[in-house]
Amino acid sequence: MNSRRIDPSLRRLILASLFLAGVPGLVQAGEYQDDLKARRARAMAELDPGTAMVLWSADAKLYSRDVNYEYRQDSNLLYLTGITQEDTILVLMPGAATKKEVLFVQAANPQREHRNGHILTKAEATALSGIETVYFFSDFEPFLTSMFNARNYGLRRGVSTTEWDVFFAEVRAGRGKLALLLGPRPAPSRKLPEVYEWANRFRERFFGVAVIDSLSIVEGLRQIKTPYEQKVLERSVQISAEGHRAGMRAAAPGKFEYEVEAAIEQVYLTNGAMSWGYPSIVGSGPNSTILHYEASSRKMEAGDLLLVDAAASYQGLTGDITRTTPASGAYSPTQKDIYRLVLAAQEAGMGAARVGNKTADVEKASEEVIKAGLLKLGLITDDKGEQFRTWYTHGICHWIGMDVHDVGDYDRPLAAGMAFVVEPGLYIRPQALDNLPDTPENQVFKTKVGPAVQKYQNIGVRVEDSFLLTDAGLKRLSTDAPRTIEEVEAWMKGTTREKR
Repeated sequence: MNSRRIDPSLRRLILASLFLAGVPGLVQAGEYQDDLKARRARAMAELDPGTAMVLWSADAKLYSRDVNYEYRQDSNLLYLTGITQEDTILVLMPGAATKKEVLFVQAANPQREHRNGHILTKAEATALSGIETVYFFSDFEPFLTSMFNARNYGLRRGVSTTEWDVFFAEVRAGRGKLALLLGPRPAPSRKLPEVYEWANRFRERFFGVAVIDSLSIVEGLRQIKTPYEQKVLERSVQISAEGHRAGMRAAAPGKFEYEVEAAIEQVYLTNGAMSWGYPSIVGSGPNSTILHYEASSRKMEAGDLLLVDAAASYQGLTGDITRTTPASGAYSPTQKDIYRLVLAAQEAGMGAARVGNKTADVEKASEEVIKAGLLKLGLITDDKGEQFRTWYTHGICHWIGMDVHDVGDYDRPLAAGMAFVVEPGLYIRPQALDNLPDTPENQVFKTKVGPAVQKYQNIGVRVEDSFLLTDAGLKRLSTDAPRTIEEVEAWMKGTTREKR
């Protein structure tokens, strides 16, 4: 079963039921809602009392003609509300007396629900998000217009309230602000994102109100995982590791890559992870040297390496795991040479992943091991320059969380609660030599490393694990996925399967 083909409305209902009821053995009912409320409170603590922060749901994306891709909520809105459906808006107003959190959702629509599935009622949206004040989507612009005109909203004539007096006083004093998640400004030749166009229209009507970018506030919160998030992320990575073990079981000469992919993604669904966190990469033989190979169409041959980069999205959180396994059950000597070097580089990176260091320290520690190892194998002639980048082609440390390449500041020192990967990889592609500039230095380089490239050609090895940094140190979340040469070969031969 492929998780990409499950009915979207069914998936949303299952996700909502998991969030509302809690997951047995993992969370208690209400824990998720409490965590969401705490996240919103921390975001509002960064805002002035005259500020309204607005977040929109993601747009549906067209697949072809009248068929959309499966819907994926905007990560920032999901982080603060837990709402997974379209046409949802969150407004945060720290200057309000009690209605500091206002949610706007779709109104009931029988025809739409018949076509696409159940739409959350206001009561269900409150139960899921913990937000008490819920209006319909069509109320959003009238509500915001009233707020920045310092007029009460939704009251019958003759009824008064002090609910927004503090906010209104700030607006009248010229200190009103609209906070949007804008991000970097696009180049003049690029089309403006819709949020920028909406902000420009807002400025035309409310020229006394400052429009500010609050993206860094939400992204800064997301970089440090809450205790609840840590627990869910750990479960997400456990499911992914189980998927990798199933994929190893399915791998064998004569099998197709897509059979491995199917085995992995079936595990996701079986364990309540209703989708992958990113399209699975399942590349055998020469495909193991392609960083983002997604075709999954090749038949494996004896002696192939199989590189699998795959992880589930569970309750909105995803890790990232890569394993490189021998399709025939045992690594060849040349494959072991590359694998041991990659593993040693990962261990060096893990050693540098300490509180107070930066991801750059992790990258540097791994690079030093890689350069020394490649020199020893004859794949470079100089370990002081950039020759190693011929085979070591990507960074090895990125944040994980709501997105597989999650938001975060790479200049920020590592701290407890941060989650990230360490993923060194070597890809011995003969084509890489052909792509080098035709210079005398490169001609010498090609001649000297040619025999080693022929020896190790088409070997691609990446070892990637998901980590959580804690006060006690670095915690590897993906321990259930066989990792060393001995662990992988034992699992492929079936000698350790009963123990797990």
